[in-house]
Amino acid sequence: MSIDEIIENFEFMDDWEDRYRYVIELGKELEPLQPEDYTEDHKVRGCVSQVWLVTEHEGDAQRPVLKFRGDSDAHIVRGLIAILIALYSGKRADEITQLDAEKVFDQIGLRDHLTPQRSNGLASMVQRVKQDAAAALGTATA
Repeated sequence: MSIDEIIENFEFMDDWEDRYRYVIELGKELEPLQPEDYTEDHKVRGCVSQVWLVTEHEGDAQRPVLKFRGDSDAHIVRGLIAILIALYSGKRADEITQLDAEKVFDQIGLRDHLTPQRSNGLASMVQRVKQDAAAALGTATA
């Protein structure tokens, strides 16, 4: 599902209970990680829940495209990962570093309805995605 479809679906839901259920449903649709993906290298620091994020590079070295896969032990966090994947996966690394996730989260009202711990975890996931994009660009320029 694209980020535009997710934003559109959020616009149709007035009740935050429905939106939470929708976020959880998005998480259920994530591609499962392989057992070997659950490593310390893939673990996202700064999240209260257990979060793993796998970054894969495609395309040429000058303009790498990043694909993301992820998982969590918490249902709502899995949904947040699904939103991040819809937002960032399949984009060039230079696009990822410029993309304003906060703007998207504000647009769907997500940050206003997350606990401070979940908000911090979401920020940690965004930071990890941007770090991976920056690293891919650093590798491309070496």
